[in-house]
Amino acid sequence: MPATRKTSYARYTLAAAKLLGELIQLERKSRRMTAQELAERLGVARGTVLRLELGDPKVELGIAFEACTILGIHLFEQQDLGGLVSRADDVGKQLALLPKYARPTKQAVVDDDF
Repeated sequence: MPATRKTSYARYTLAAAKLLGELIQLERKSRRMTAQELAERLGVARGTVLRLELGDPKVELGIAFEACTILGIHLFEQQDLGGLVSRADDVGKQLALLPKYARPTKQAVVDDDF
Protein backbone atom coordinates (compact mmCIF):
# COMPACT_ATOMS: atom_id res chain seq x y z
CA MET A 1 0.00 0.00 0.00
CA PRO A 2 1.56 3.34 -1.06
CA ALA A 3 2.12 5.90 1.62
CA THR A 4 -0.16 8.90 1.41
CA ARG A 5 1.20 12.32 2.16
CA LYS A 6 -1.02 14.74 3.96
CA THR A 7 -0.39 18.24 2.71
CA SER A 8 -0.70 21.05 5.20
CA TYR A 9 -1.42 24.49 3.84
CA ALA A 10 -0.41 27.88 5.18
CA ARG A 11 -3.13 29.95 6.83
CA TYR A 12 -2.86 32.50 4.02
CA THR A 13 -3.47 29.78 1.43
CA LEU A 14 -6.52 28.49 3.29
CA ALA A 15 -7.91 32.01 3.74
CA ALA A 16 -7.38 32.80 0.04
CA ALA A 17 -9.08 29.56 -1.03
CA LYS A 18 -11.99 30.32 1.31
CA LEU A 19 -12.33 33.85 -0.07
CA LEU A 20 -12.25 32.60 -3.66
CA GLY A 21 -14.88 29.99 -2.86
CA GLU A 22 -17.13 32.56 -1.24
CA LEU A 23 -16.72 34.93 -4.21
CA ILE A 24 -17.70 32.11 -6.57
CA GLN A 25 -20.69 31.17 -4.44
CA LEU A 26 -21.82 34.80 -4.13
CA GLU A 27 -21.63 35.41 -7.87
CA ARG A 28 -23.28 32.09 -8.72
CA LYS A 29 -26.20 32.77 -6.39
CA SER A 30 -26.55 36.38 -7.52
CA ARG A 31 -26.95 35.03 -11.07
CA ARG A 32 -29.57 32.60 -9.74
CA MET A 33 -27.50 29.66 -10.98
CA THR A 34 -27.58 26.33 -9.17
CA ALA A 35 -24.43 24.46 -8.19
CA GLN A 36 -25.53 21.73 -10.61
CA GLU A 37 -25.78 24.21 -13.49
CA LEU A 38 -22.30 25.55 -12.78
CA ALA A 39 -20.98 22.00 -12.49
CA GLU A 40 -22.42 21.14 -15.90
CA ARG A 41 -20.83 24.23 -17.44
CA LEU A 42 -17.50 23.26 -15.88
CA GLY A 43 -17.81 19.60 -16.80
CA VAL A 44 -17.36 18.43 -13.22
CA ALA A 45 -19.50 16.86 -10.51
CA ARG A 46 -21.71 19.04 -8.31
CA GLY A 47 -19.59 17.95 -5.32
CA THR A 48 -16.53 19.56 -6.91
CA VAL A 49 -18.36 22.89 -7.14
CA LEU A 50 -19.44 22.58 -3.51
CA ARG A 51 -15.83 21.81 -2.46
CA LEU A 52 -14.63 24.82 -4.46
CA GLU A 53 -17.18 27.07 -2.76
CA LEU A 54 -16.14 25.76 0.65
CA GLY A 55 -12.55 26.76 -0.09
CA ASP A 56 -11.03 23.30 -0.53
CA PRO A 57 -7.47 24.03 -1.73
CA LYS A 58 -7.26 20.63 -3.45
CA VAL A 59 -9.74 21.61 -6.17
CA GLU A 60 -7.85 21.96 -9.46
CA LEU A 61 -6.65 25.45 -10.25
CA GLY A 62 -8.02 25.22 -13.80
CA ILE A 63 -11.51 24.47 -12.48
CA ALA A 64 -11.36 27.46 -10.13
CA PHE A 65 -10.18 29.77 -12.93
CA GLU A 66 -12.82 28.46 -15.33
CA ALA A 67 -15.55 29.00 -12.71
CA CYS A 68 -14.36 32.58 -12.29
CA THR A 69 -14.37 33.08 -16.06
CA ILE A 70 -17.91 31.70 -16.40
CA LEU A 71 -19.14 33.91 -13.56
CA GLY A 72 -17.24 37.04 -14.64
CA ILE A 73 -14.98 37.20 -11.58
CA HIS A 74 -11.70 39.00 -12.35
CA LEU A 75 -8.78 37.62 -10.36
CA PHE A 76 -6.10 39.99 -11.62
CA GLU A 77 -5.95 43.75 -12.06
CA GLN A 78 -6.47 43.39 -15.81
CA GLN A 79 -10.16 43.38 -16.61
CA ASP A 80 -9.90 42.05 -20.16
CA LEU A 81 -8.14 39.29 -22.04
CA GLY A 82 -5.81 41.72 -23.83
CA GLY A 83 -4.51 43.14 -20.55
CA LEU A 84 -4.03 39.70 -19.08
CA VAL A 85 -2.15 38.45 -22.15
CA SER A 86 0.01 41.58 -22.15
CA ARG A 87 0.88 41.08 -18.47
CA ALA A 88 1.70 37.41 -19.11
CA ASP A 89 4.00 38.48 -21.97
CA ASP A 90 5.79 40.95 -19.67
CA VAL A 91 6.33 38.26 -17.03
CA GLY A 92 7.54 35.86 -19.73
CA LYS A 93 10.14 38.42 -20.84
CA GLN A 94 11.34 38.83 -17.26
CA LEU A 95 11.61 35.06 -16.86
CA ALA A 96 13.66 34.87 -20.07
CA LEU A 97 16.29 37.10 -18.45
CA LEU A 98 16.70 34.83 -15.45
CA PRO A 99 18.83 31.67 -15.39
CA LYS A 100 17.20 28.61 -16.88
CA TYR A 101 17.55 26.58 -13.70
CA ALA A 102 17.36 27.60 -10.06
CA ARG A 103 20.34 26.41 -8.09
CA PRO A 104 20.89 26.69 -4.38
CA THR A 105 23.34 29.34 -3.35
CA LYS A 106 26.73 28.15 -2.22
CA GLN A 107 27.18 28.54 1.47
CA ALA A 108 30.40 29.96 2.77
CA VAL A 109 32.61 27.29 4.28
CA VAL A 110 33.39 28.08 7.85
CA ASP A 111 36.83 27.01 8.97
CA ASP A 112 36.24 26.00 12.56
CA ASP A 113 39.33 23.84 12.86
CA PHE A 114 41.34 25.38 15.69
